[in-house]
Amino acid sequence: MRYEIKGEPLPVLLCYLEADEQITCEKGAMSWMTPNMKMETKTGGFGKALGKMFTGESIFQNTYTAQGGQGMIAFASSFPGSIMAVDVSQGDFIVQKSGYLASTAGVELSVAFQKKIGAGFFGGEGFIMQRLKGQGTAFIEIDGYVVEYNLEAGQQLIVDTGYLAAMSGTCTMDVQMAKGVGNALFGGEGLFNTVVTGPGKVFLQTIPKNKIAEALYMGTAK
Repeated sequence: MRYEIKGEPLPVLLCYLEADEQITCEKGAMSWMTPNMKMETKTGGFGKALGKMFTGESIFQNTYTAQGGQGMIAFASSFPGSIMAVDVSQGDFIVQKSGYLASTAGVELSVAFQKKIGAGFFGGEGFIMQRLKGQGTAFIEIDGYVVEYNLEAGQQLIVDTGYLAAMSGTCTMDVQMAKGVGNALFGGEGLFNTVVTGPGKVFLQTIPKNKIAEALYMGTAK
């Protein structure tokens, strides 16, 4: 399969499939396609469906197959930002919930529970994220521009709520309370920060949806 990503900051993913090639996406993700793309809707089994309910995704996924020759299908971003391609053959990948857009055959989408309760309840990323694994390419949505860091073993990065978009499966995530009562209460950064520990890659996003929602709320509250 060949693909291209066009149009930041309102990107679209264009996928060009050979005959009988397949691509899977979340329900409702398709934007436009050629007439020979056949759609089949599946849940992936009870366990996967239940896990996807926890991540906030639809329990259904659509698989599109190019029939009788080459086909094309497009997936537009749901929010201003970036679309990033990830080769999961290199290792598991953890993504913010609702970050998954589409994937080639061989990529498995499942639930990634945060093992440390604090990270789930106070880290801002949620107790449940999405895990991508298997063989193939996955495409994820990033809110705004993406900044990548490569952490060595034991190296840490402190991230404000909502800015963590994705990370390697080898990374771990926990929370850290802001030091000093005055800093926590009046610093404007909240009581907790997310702490990501390597080894692995970390992908941060510059315009988290929650920050946009907060700004809009404050604007209407004035």
